[in-house]
Amino acid sequence: MEYEMKLDNAFGIHPKALELRAHRSEVLAANLANVDTPGFKARDFDFKAVLKNELPAMRMAATRSGHIQPDNGLVTSGQTQYRVPMQPSLDGNTVDAQIEYGNFASNALEYQASLRFLNSKIKGLMLAIKGQ
Repeated sequence: MEYEMKLDNAFGIHPKALELRAHRSEVLAANLANVDTPGFKARDFDFKAVLKNELPAMRMAATRSGHIQPDNGLVTSGQTQYRVPMQPSLDGNTVDAQIEYGNFASNALEYQASLRFLNSKIKGLMLAIKGQ
């Protein structure tokens, strides 16, 4: 348990950030896949707000059978919001491919940055363990 805490301190927010970035990629990819689907509503979530809420990892728990069950997903349904379109489509689709591609590319770059940071941290820890 003590070692877990020290590793968490060494890696910082980057493991959780990688999980959230991967999930955001899935959401954005679903938007892009449905660019021509009539009535499809583009969705996204505020990465910074979700990450900030996840760090102290405190979520509500149902203690009795009559309680409303908490959403145990990585990003809760309340955190995922529909995107307001810049120019509404006649068929009700709110996906703007250019915005989605831009968000997807930006998210991918930020995912790579967190991955590289974690990789360098792991290499540093391995060097320290080997005594080099």
